[in-house]
Amino acid sequence: MNADELRSTVADSLALKRDFFEKTGTKVLEAGRLMVEALRGGRKILAFGNGGSAADAQHFAAELVNRFGFDRPALAAIALTTDSSILTSVANDSDFQMVFRRQVEALGSEGDVALAISTSGNSPNVLEAVTACREKKVKTIGLAGRDGGALSDQVALCLTVPHRETSRIQEVHSMIVHLLCQIIEDELFPRGK
Repeated sequence: MNADELRSTVADSLALKRDFFEKTGTKVLEAGRLMVEALRGGRKILAFGNGGSAADAQHFAAELVNRFGFDRPALAAIALTTDSSILTSVANDSDFQMVFRRQVEALGSEGDVALAISTSGNSPNVLEAVTACREKKVKTIGLAGRDGGALSDQVALCLTVPHRETSRIQEVHSMIVHLLCQIIEDELFPRGK
């Protein structure tokens, strides 16, 4: 990569973010409010995805349980990507497609909110978990890319980043995660507003 390619890559990322949030910002606010409502009602957030999306799910849960912008009470959030014993036992004894579904069946309750993350929108284990969420009456929010894939039709609210490159999609997903954290903290723990 040379300096011109670097500038072009950064410009593409910035343009994608600007375009996405201009067109989809109200949906991000809506997603945040759904989460606020659940947490205010004593419910929890479940987050899951594969690879970089697993990292986003873990990052999101960590920010809610610990803190995002300031010290405040812990919030109930679980990344379904972190328990290697559960993941490997389900994948080995059943099917990798069931690794998140089984956890939703065990941990999900009516009124909870699930954040399902898939850059393609077509990850079979994410879609299987979304089906389990509907069965358990867990509200579903999707983070997807490209055209949203199957995920866009299976969740209540899908935030789809219309780009082909996984890295660009994940850059926007990461910003969405931070914005959701900020929305949640601002609503639940207003500081002098």
